[in-house]
Amino acid sequence: MPEAGVNELSWTLLIGVFVLAYLIGSIPFGLVLTRLAGLGDIRAVGSGNIGATNVLRTGRTSLAAATLLLDALKGTLAVWVGWRWGPGAALAAALGAYLGHCFPIWLKFKGGKGVATFLGVLLGLHWPTMVVAALVWLATAFATRYSSLSALMASIAAPTALLLFGEPLTAMMCVVLTILIWVRHADNLKRLKAGTESRIGEKS
Repeated sequence: MPEAGVNELSWTLLIGVFVLAYLIGSIPFGLVLTRLAGLGDIRAVGSGNIGATNVLRTGRTSLAAATLLLDALKGTLAVWVGWRWGPGAALAAALGAYLGHCFPIWLKFKGGKGVATFLGVLLGLHWPTMVVAALVWLATAFATRYSSLSALMASIAAPTALLLFGEPLTAMMCVVLTILIWVRHADNLKRLKAGTESRIGEKS
C-alpha cells in the first residue's frame, strides 16, 4: 500500500506518471461505445454525461455495463502502471486517471463524474477498500435507486475505510477524490433536494 517512499521520487517522474495516467483516464469509453453501436453522441442523451449511468438511459444495458467496466479498469491500469515506480507514483497515477476521466482533453475538458474510475483506482491502490465502497454503492442503489446518492455515499465510505485499514496517506489522497466527486455532483445534489433526480434505469 502506498504509505512509504512517496518522497523518494523525483518531481519529473511523478509528473510524467500523472500525465500518462491522465491520458489513460481521459479515454471516453461511454462516447466511443455508443457511437460504435450506432446510437450517436451520448452527450445528447439524458444528463449529457459520458458515464455508465447515462449510457444506461439509452436502454442498452450491455453498453452501460461495458462502459462501467472499462471506465473502472482504466483507473486500475493507470495505478498499476504507477506502481512500477512505487507507491508515490501509484498515488499520482490515481489522481491523474480520475482527473483524466472528469476533464478529458479530447472532449474540451468536459467528461464524466468519475465514479467508476474512482472505484477502479481504489482497486489498484487497496482492493479491500474498493470492496467496501462498492458494497456501499450497491446497498444505497438498491435502497434508493439513485446512482448519484450511491456514488456520494461510496465516496465517503472509501477514505473512512482506508483510515480503518491503516492507510492514512492513501486516505488523504482519497479525500481529495471524494471532494471532487461531491463537486462534480453539485447539480445532482440540487435535484435530490428538490426530489427531481432521475433514478437508475430511467430512459431519457
